[in-house]
Amino acid sequence: MAAQFDIDELHWLLDIVQSIDVGVVVMDRDYRIEVWNSFMENHSGLGSAQANESSLFELFPEIDQSWFTQKVETSVMLGTRAFTIWEQRPNLFRFKSYQPITGLADEMYQNVTILPLRSSTGKTDHVCLIIYDVTGVAVNKRQLESANTKLRELALRDGLTGLLNRRYWESCLEHEFARHQRYDNEVSLVMFDIDHFKKVNDNFGHQAGDEVIRTTARLTEQLARETDFCGRYGGEEFVVLLPDTSLEGAQQFAERLRQSVERQQLDHQGTPLTFTISLGVARLTDAMENYQALIERADKALYQSKEGGRNRTTVAE
Repeated sequence: MAAQFDIDELHWLLDIVQSIDVGVVVMDRDYRIEVWNSFMENHSGLGSAQANESSLFELFPEIDQSWFTQKVETSVMLGTRAFTIWEQRPNLFRFKSYQPITGLADEMYQNVTILPLRSSTGKTDHVCLIIYDVTGVAVNKRQLESANTKLRELALRDGLTGLLNRRYWESCLEHEFARHQRYDNEVSLVMFDIDHFKKVNDNFGHQAGDEVIRTTARLTEQLARETDFCGRYGGEEFVVLLPDTSLEGAQQFAERLRQSVERQQLDHQGTPLTFTISLGVARLTDAMENYQALIERADKALYQSKEGGRNRTTVAE
């Protein structure tokens, strides 16, 4: 009667192993497969007859053998379970993902439990792998992280131009001011605005005015380096912070930008629309007590450009 109960119990256990929606793999100490359940059959395309007695690494050469064997052997030596999670390593087996909600995932993300198996003699002569399909969780987390990144980016940028907004740009300037105090590196600032912008809005409308602002921002970004900080300071006023740039270099940048804007011609309902900018250039000096002093100096140079007839660059002495 007891023997019959044991057989029935074994049958139930085997039936459960075949039916559960996780992968179950049992290997001997030479990494040869002895149990390969239906989950593994369905996702690998290999039947149990093909997998049994085969080397895990021969069937799946994509597995990092050195890393995996070290993980398994440590688990066996300590007699405790070990785990791998998808954040550290996306998967152990490169199975395709068939979940309908996971259009962003071509492969299945997996968590894996490594379980040493002891025989009746107390010797660990087999290892069980339990493979969990966590693709849905992984994709949802990735999408959430991507959305949060976009939200943070939007919070730092001006909605119309995509340039840094004033608040974040000033924090970048504050950081560069601190870096200058420590390393005495050169830092220059170009401040400029669009000439007679009110007339553009009055004569062509606010949509045309927005296009002028967007075009100015685009030209600024095209000429700036990746290490420069381009911002919309307010309305039609812009700023470009140039780290590790001399006053002469900043002046050259300002002139290239002025000429680029001057050559630009927009088409507004068949009418050509041209515009210019006035610029002020200043550099950070040791005499400045704070970063606002650099803004004030560049702003004064910009005012001189406007007073001098506009469409020109003035360098603060």
